[in-house]
Amino acid sequence: MSKQRRTFTTEFKKQMVLLYENGKSRADLVEEYGLTASALDRWIKQGQTTGSFSEKDNRSPEENELLTLRKEVQRLKMENDILKQAALIMGRK
Repeated sequence: MSKQRRTFTTEFKKQMVLLYENGKSRADLVEEYGLTASALDRWIKQGQTTGSFSEKDNRSPEENELLTLRKEVQRLKMENDILKQAALIMGRK
C-alpha cells in the first residue's frame, strides 16, 4: 500500500530551509519532520535560488521556451485540422 501524498505550506517550506541554513542537519530534518530527502533538497535549492517554492518560478529559460513551443505546436496542429476540414467541406460544394 502506497503512502498518501502530503502537501506542505510555503511557510513550512521556508521554516525548513531556515532551519537547514541555521545549521540543523539534513538528516535531522528528514527524520524529525518525516520528510523525504529529495523534497527537502528541492526546497533548499528553490529557497536559495529564487526564494519561491512555485515550480513555475523555478523553471529554467530552456524549460519555459520548451513549454511555449509545445503550446504553439498544439495550436498549429489545431489550425491545420480546421483548415483540412474546411477544404473537405469546400470540395464537396
